[in-house]
Parts: sequence; structure tokens; C-alpha cells
Amino acid sequence: MTVLPELPPLPARYRSRPAAADDAPAVHRLVDACERDLLGRAETGSDDIAADLALPDLDPARDALLVQDGDGEVAGWAWVRGGRRSRIDVHPTHRGAGLGGWLLDWTEAQARRAGGVRLAQAVEDGDRAAVALLRSRGYRPFVSQWQLGIALPARPVAAGPPDGITVRPFAPGDEQEAYLLTEDAFDEWQVRRSSYEEWALRTVGREAFAPALSRVALADGEMVGAALSLDVPGGSEGYVERLAVRRDHRNRGIARLLLGEVFGAFHRHGRELCTLWTHSNTGALPLYERIGMTVRRTSSMYGKVLDEEPR
Repeated sequence: MTVLPELPPLPARYRSRPAAADDAPAVHRLVDACERDLLGRAETGSDDIAADLALPDLDPARDALLVQDGDGEVAGWAWVRGGRRSRIDVHPTHRGAGLGGWLLDWTEAQARRAGGVRLAQAVEDGDRAAVALLRSRGYRPFVSQWQLGIALPARPVAAGPPDGITVRPFAPGDEQEAYLLTEDAFDEWQVRRSSYEEWALRTVGREAFAPALSRVALADGEMVGAALSLDVPGGSEGYVERLAVRRDHRNRGIARLLLGEVFGAFHRHGRELCTLWTHSNTGALPLYERIGMTVRRTSSMYGKVLDEEPR
């Protein structure tokens, strides 16, 4: 068994400690500052950070780390899930102090301890410092991700539902069927299937989940499509968290129909824009562009095969 050496010490003004579930508000303030600095707006909700810290394959005390300054404020954080996925954020006012590189070393060491052989991290293409750091450490992009948006009330124009298809808002009791539908669809490209608990933390279990703004498509009483929406309080944008159509009902216009229904619902709800994310493995980008959505920003998934010994 390889014995991993200790990480080098942090600069004198900083200290690190394991994270806990009740750190979510402090971490959200950090992420909020990072997004405003890089994107000019905040996009991540506090419930999204809470979901990160509650994932079934992430133990905050073991897999998440906070770096605090001399005043106890969170200057950076990182987590590693299952030895294969990671995230790092450093507050804009603390960049240049070496925290990003130190946290990157920590994520790699933690992934090795968990038995990971390849570590991946998503980074905004516009974050040049983070991209340069990852590339200097041997990480290379392998998946492109796009955030698309459409101004409301613009929406796809559809003649009506395909024969035999009805659409209605998401209702209590739809959770398990929507889980199976979306996970079956995502099995075509995702590395592993999510448990219901993990899936719910990102969708129907979130405070921002909006069943009245979500839609499901039915054929003979069975769910064959779903668009699950999030509505963050105080925001001006709607968000489609999941969109899926059952394989045997694809190429019938159901995805377009669902999006049109969701866009209309968000418009009536007073939202000015609706967004969603997709990536290069799904092949769905042309569909979204055909219905009038445009790319707002891009990010890439960077990966690295881990050696036995860290730097």
C-alpha cells in the first residue's frame, strides 16, 4: 500500500478544517462571490450547496475541506466524490495566494485514498487561471458543456402534441416514474446511475423545485417525457434541471413540446429568461439551437489519470 506524504503547509494566515453540513451558508457566500466575479451574476442557490454536502457518496467530514482566513471567513473549499469527481472554489479576494494549487493537491490525495484512478473537475472556459492551473498539472478537457438560454415569452411554436400524447404539470406521485425515465435516458452517456436519493437531491427534493412549472408527457397513461424545472426565489430566470424523453418515443417532437410548455409557464410566472445545461455527450445541442436557444457560456470537464504518488 502506498503511503501518501502530507501536503505542504498552507500560508500562515490560513487554516483548513473538514466541512460539515451546517457550513452550507458560508460556502454559498463563497460560491456567490466567485460567480459574481467571473460571470457578473450569481446562479447557484443555497440549496444546491446543501445538496452537494448531503450526497450519499460524499461524507463532508472526510471528503470536503474548507480553507479559512484569520477572521474565520471561508477563503476556499473543495470536495471529492467517490474518488472520481471534484470541485474547487477560491474567493476572488484570496486568489494568488496558492490556495487553488493547494486544494488541487488535496483533491488528488483524497481521490487516491478513496482508490480513484482518474479525477475530473468542471471549469468555466472563461476562468483562465483555473484552466491554466489544471493544464499545468496534467489535466485535459474531455467533455464540453454549454449553458443555453432563451428570452421569454419566446418559445418553440408547436402545432400540438403528437398523436396519443398528453402533457400536464408534474404532480405528487410522479417522482419515482420521473426518476426512472430520466435515469434510463441518461444511462446512454453517464458513468454511473444515480440512486433515487441522489437524484432527488438535485431535482424534486430541492427547495427550488417547481412542480407547477414542470411538465410530463404521457402515452397510454405512462410517462414518456419529463421536463423538471427549478425556480430560485428572487431570481429573474427559470431553469430546466432535467429534460428526457423515453427512447421509443423520440423524434416525435415531445422534447420540443415539453420545452414550449415550460417556457410558457415560466413566462406567465413572470420570468424573463429560461436556461438549461447540456453537454457534448448528449448530442442535444442542435435541438436547443433549432428552437431558438443560444449558448450563454461554456465550460469543460477536465480529467487526469492519477499516478501512485502526488506531486
